[in-house]
Amino acid sequence: MNVVKRALISVSDKSGVVEFAKALSRLGVEILSTGGTAALLRENGLEIKAVSDYTGFPEIMGGRVKTLHPKIHGGLLGRRGTDDDVMAEHGIDPIDLLVVNLYPFEETIAKPGCTLADAIENIDIGGPAMIRAAAKNHNHVAVAVDAEDYATVLEDMRTNDGAISDQVLFILAVKAFAHTARYDTTVTSYLSKFEESSDPQQFPETFTLNLRKSQDLRYGENPHQRAAFYVEPGQNKASLGSATIHQGKQLSYNNIMDGNAALECVKQFYEPACVIVKHANPCGVAVDEDILQAYKQAYSTDTTSAFGGIIAFNRKLDAETADAIGKRQFVEVIIAPEVDDTTLEVLAEKPNVRVLTTGWWDTDPVSCMDYRRVHGGLLVQSADDSLVNQQELVVATDRSPDSHEMRDLLFAWKVVKYVKSNAIVFAKDQMTIGIGAGQMSRVYSTRVASMKAVDAGLAVNGSVMASDAFFPFPDSIDKAAEQGVTAVIQPGGSKRDDEVIAAANEKGIAMVFSGMRHFRH
Repeated sequence: MNVVKRALISVSDKSGVVEFAKALSRLGVEILSTGGTAALLRENGLEIKAVSDYTGFPEIMGGRVKTLHPKIHGGLLGRRGTDDDVMAEHGIDPIDLLVVNLYPFEETIAKPGCTLADAIENIDIGGPAMIRAAAKNHNHVAVAVDAEDYATVLEDMRTNDGAISDQVLFILAVKAFAHTARYDTTVTSYLSKFEESSDPQQFPETFTLNLRKSQDLRYGENPHQRAAFYVEPGQNKASLGSATIHQGKQLSYNNIMDGNAALECVKQFYEPACVIVKHANPCGVAVDEDILQAYKQAYSTDTTSAFGGIIAFNRKLDAETADAIGKRQFVEVIIAPEVDDTTLEVLAEKPNVRVLTTGWWDTDPVSCMDYRRVHGGLLVQSADDSLVNQQELVVATDRSPDSHEMRDLLFAWKVVKYVKSNAIVFAKDQMTIGIGAGQMSRVYSTRVASMKAVDAGLAVNGSVMASDAFFPFPDSIDKAAEQGVTAVIQPGGSKRDDEVIAAANEKGIAMVFSGMRHFRH
């Protein structure tokens, strides 16, 4: 634990740096600085020494070279009590505190119209070198890369007569290494997109993730599990990671999982839509003329499962719909692109309900990756963001679906993609009638969907059926026909497709093949 006598301050994010530097100065700390940071501190009445004056070497190449000097890195890497003679021989003064954050690479590449040249110019070189040097020598040097740590540093110095405790030194060092690792990962991920020889279908030999902790959670899926929520940097699309929370308790692990399922499902629809999710499965989905009617229809699919569920909309949430939800059911989370103050007043009557707004999203799917942890490794795949249109469907049976059936088939196909496999969805008039999820046998999923429809008092007769994968046997078709299903959408591709088609023809059922499977494990 060394007393801080000299600090080097050079930051891109200048939040709180003036106040921090003034506090250091009052504690008797000499301040070295560079470029814009030095100018800002001087403008605010601080006496600082320019790094170029200290090193005797000017900043050159437009500021590209300013801290890459032995007097800087020697001051950061020098071991007190071990390297003192060498430092004295070369006129190297110890630097006890490094305050550096890096060129705004993430912010730069997030700007519309950012070019590769713009991005490369914002790759920091001297900053990461200094941060790593200080963090490596953390027994003697403190390094602050985050403005949120300024108060901690000052409090520790005041408590320890100008020194920083070993515990704080170590914590700051770990954070510093994480900061540079994240930065390098962001640069690597961005630049890899420009490799001329890269195959967009080929995954890299080394896969790195760059995530920032958004919050610690009370617990994981179960109370005995610990958990935290991490988000991707530069998150600017509508997602749980970038959503605004207007009221309610802290989101739980399960809230986030279910909320993501509800939000991604409702994004599939262009018309006013409502999705209700329970235990990561849609339990009610509907499209209607407005979100109030869509909610009423979705809720009617399975009023029992909707209790304590997650509700997502693809339109602005209005006060009438919010009031209807409060009168009908207990809800954990409500998600919408937008909500106004009047609606928030209505929702405030249920203060424990989490209310999230995500902002609006593009109708075109955004390409991204899905990750799944397994013991000893990570499965990585492109997201299942593909949709089919009517022109891509192949009619497999003698009878083609009529226009009403086709509309419901396409609706059901969007829903079934978000139901756990094996997945079956009955739909009619653009609302779900029954949903069968997660069964080991597809015929049992069909039975579950039928049973749920009966329990909800909804008639399966005249509905359509969607299956996330092909039917290995005709038994599911037979079961659907018993319930009055008139049309089916499925991927096709089974060895017994001919038998399945024959069964559909025998029952007068129209069946189309999508050519696309939607397993969801």
